[in-house]
Amino acid sequence: MLPLAAALALTCLAGCESPVPFYQPGDGSPDDPVVGLGGPTPYLPARPGAPAPRASESGPSGGVPVAPAGGRVYAATGPGMLAPAARGVPPRLYVPNGPYIDVLDPAGLRIVGRFHTGAAAWRVAPSWDLRRLWATDRAHGLLVPLGPRSGRRGRPVGVTAPTGLYFSPDGRDALVLARHPERIDLRDPRTMAPRASTPMPCAAGHADFTPDEASLVATCTAAGVLVRVHLPSRAVSGTIRLPAGARPGDLRLSPDGSAFYVADARHGGVWLVDARHFTLLGFVRTGPGARGLAISRDARRLFVVGRGAVTAVEFGSRRIASRWPLPGRSAVPGGVSSDGRSLWLADPAGFVYALSTRNGRVLQSLRVPGRPSGLCVHPQPGRYSLGGTGLYR
Repeated sequence: MLPLAAALALTCLAGCESPVPFYQPGDGSPDDPVVGLGGPTPYLPARPGAPAPRASESGPSGGVPVAPAGGRVYAATGPGMLAPAARGVPPRLYVPNGPYIDVLDPAGLRIVGRFHTGAAAWRVAPSWDLRRLWATDRAHGLLVPLGPRSGRRGRPVGVTAPTGLYFSPDGRDALVLARHPERIDLRDPRTMAPRASTPMPCAAGHADFTPDEASLVATCTAAGVLVRVHLPSRAVSGTIRLPAGARPGDLRLSPDGSAFYVADARHGGVWLVDARHFTLLGFVRTGPGARGLAISRDARRLFVVGRGAVTAVEFGSRRIASRWPLPGRSAVPGGVSSDGRSLWLADPAGFVYALSTRNGRVLQSLRVPGRPSGLCVHPQPGRYSLGGTGLYR
């Protein structure tokens, strides 16, 4: 913890200043997931005389606009396009590793700190407003808030069998995908207090959102099914059963909003699903074990991480542009660097490394202790986070 806190302090001494006003940690409980982590003022009653944020600048939680960006899904996630809340946050890699989350500095690739989560974290996702991180422990049913600026851990929140954490595009709800029972739990995105639940026909693990941002589309790997949930009514509005044997995993909406790309490790490729009519369009074979997805900073290519290789698919032509070998047999994508030059991956065999998004060459590599189960690159460009791994708008 001390190395991380020291690094963050030195960064701020060098001129880091948040454009969003913050209350002092002493104004609330040190375990509070917002105030205790240096939370933004919009989550608290305004001080007398404080100016209200302009409607054109503020979403429901303040500070980040939620209107569509120029009609293209990833128009606000280009190189260096950091939201105000993310500016000044030192670039870091957060690697879940059993009861710890190792914190790496990508510049020089070295471990600079460690969170002891008190849990067995397997994924880390930024909050909707980008001001904190949430570690998911599916084995013990916990969500653990972490402060990327302060280097402090908040109080864990008990949840039911979480398989994924997402946030509604308007920032009003945290959406916890759960199994046993199969459902989506709607929670307060700040405190994770429960609000409501939506029953699901199967256990979902990955999700993305429709172009109109009114529905969540989730994949159920074991059942081979995609499920669409209408958020305002909190009801299942459609299902697609993929061909026999399919095991759908990660999914991403195309930049033009026309189709979802759904990774299928069993069939070795990505299914294309019409995003508006929710019908199956076709299949692009990329290679064995296709499981993880990431989108290039220019939103022209989809990186499909499979068994021993990464395949780049051009969105425009829906054809394979290139295929690069990986140094190991298995890898989990963590996201693309802010400048778009590197794709970061974690290997459960004990490695974290970066591939060039231009030619697939390994740029950096580091052996880390234990068996990393995931990777989170933070901060990344975008107005807000939708949770999951590298899902921004």
